[in-house]
Formats: sequence, structure tokens, C-alpha cells
Amino acid sequence: MTQTITVIRGDGIGPEIMDAALYVLDALKTGLAYEEADAGLVALEKHGELLPQATLDSIRHNRVALKSPLTTPVGEGFSSINVELRKRFDLYANVRPAKSFPNTKSRFPSGVDLITVRENTEGAYIGEGQQLSHDGETAVLTQKVTRRGSERIVRYAFDLARATGRKKVTVVHKANILKSTSGLFLKVAREVAAQYPEIQCNELIVDNCCMQLVMKPEQFDIIVTTNLFGDIISDLCAGLVGGLGLAPGANIGTEAAIFEAVHGSAPDIAGKGIANPCALLLGVGQMLDHVGQPDNANRLRNAIVATLEAKDALTPDLGGTGTTMSFAKAIASRL
Repeated sequence: MTQTITVIRGDGIGPEIMDAALYVLDALKTGLAYEEADAGLVALEKHGELLPQATLDSIRHNRVALKSPLTTPVGEGFSSINVELRKRFDLYANVRPAKSFPNTKSRFPSGVDLITVRENTEGAYIGEGQQLSHDGETAVLTQKVTRRGSERIVRYAFDLARATGRKKVTVVHKANILKSTSGLFLKVAREVAAQYPEIQCNELIVDNCCMQLVMKPEQFDIIVTTNLFGDIISDLCAGLVGGLGLAPGANIGTEAAIFEAVHGSAPDIAGKGIANPCALLLGVGQMLDHVGQPDNANRLRNAIVATLEAKDALTPDLGGTGTTMSFAKAIASRL
């Protein structure tokens, strides 16, 4: 039986990198079918809203979506589309791998292979309880962490370690200062870790974690942390291996999952055909793992590595003179 996924082409360079990703996905012969849906500025222009009900219905029905970058207009009345999707579908786990790739502009061309597992639905980052005093002098934000949210994200990280053969989970926190919120997260993490005796667990305060990542990233395997810390750490990790052009992301819930490139829509290069499709293609790899096609996921990742090693048709950000689609075709030729 054919599985259908929702495809959101996005804004800016989104349609270009999606065309490239689907070209490679078709070459893999995965048997997946595509249902296109609109979101972002394209949706606003066509339907008068950033996130149409038809798009939400498509994701809810198909349970898997592949998404290019979306643009949220700057100004009052527009909230983040990505945050809204996470809330609507309770996509509690944000999974961001960072791996060294050959021939990239990276401080660490080898030795980095880690995953950041970030709680996606609570903490400071979701912006609950934001208030500004009438005189504009005082701003307040509520930070909420729950036992349920902490337990399921830490358990996800340990289950991921067990399923992928990884040996260590690092719990990142700020419980020395944020004794209630981060303290609860750490307490629950310790309780969950005790249920996985075969997996090593260590704890790091977030500022120390950032320093250790820059100095010795090879010591990390899986990092699990709260929302805001995870957002910062995962971008830091992308910087270690060459930037957001090589950074995919998965947003996982019990009823739906959305896979994406985590970089922005890059309107300055939209339409020029030079955008790097690797981040979205690596997101495709995560999606293939999720839908039970790990062999195809590995074929895709191996083809990306082989193309980078050969320096074949690479886009300008990777030092080549290729186009988005010529890069995709070079990858497809190595599947």
C-alpha cells in the first residue's frame, strides 16, 4: 500500500530545494506519494492565511510531512508558523543531528556525530505569559516545565540511543540557578536515566556544555535538553559541521511528524538556482527512517557523502559552481 506524505514547498528558496529533494526521493524509488499543501507567504497570498485548514487536515490525515522553509511576516498579529505547527500536532521532540561531512567549510571536518533532542512544546521559548508594563519598562515571560513534558522528551532520547546503538546521553540543564523549572527537568531526567542502565548518562550545565561542544565535540553522542537551550545548542552544533546548510530537523509527535531543513527561506538568493539542498535531503533521510525505510535512508546519506567527497556539482556555499538541481542529480546518480 502506497504511503502519502504532505509536501509543503515553502517560501524563498523553498520550492527550489523541494524540487531537488523530490527528484532524489523519486530516484530512490521509495513508493511514497505526495500531496502538496500551502503554508507561509504563498498560502497568505493564495488563501488569505498563513496556515490554511486544508494544510492542517492534510498533515493530520497523512501523519508525515516534508517541509521547506516558511516565512512568517514581521509585524503584529503574525505568530511563528513553525511554533504553531508544533502546538497543533503536539510535536514534542525536535531531533537535530550534526555530523561531520567531507569538503565543507568546517572547523571539524571529521569526528562530530551527535544528535540534539530538544523539548519542543514548553519552557521559555514558546512565549507563554508575555506581558509588557504600561510604561514599557518591564517585560515578563512565564517559563513552564512539566513532569510529563520532561519525562517524554528524556525517554525519547534514551529510546533513540537504544534504537540506534548510541552509548551516551548528556542531560543539559541550568538547575543550579533555575531551581524550579530546570530543577524539575533534571530530577525527572535522573529518574528516567535509571531505567536505562546500559546507556551512560552524564549531566552538564548549559554554559559548560556550549564550551565543551566547541572544544571537544567528539565526546557527545546524544544531548537532551529543554526548548530554549536546545534551540541554541542545535544551531551551535550546526556551526561545528559547516552551518545550517547541512542541518536537518525532525519534529516528532505521537500523531504526526514533520521533517524539514532548519535554515531560513533565504529570499536574497531565491530564484537563482544556487541554494544548497543538503539540509532538506538530510531531513528526507530522517523521514525515511521514520516511515520504516532505513536502507533507503542510508543509501541517501551515503550518496550525499560520496558527492561531497567527489566535489561534484557542489553549490557555491560548498565551494563549487553547481546549481541546486545539478547537485541533486549528482547525488541521485550515486544512489
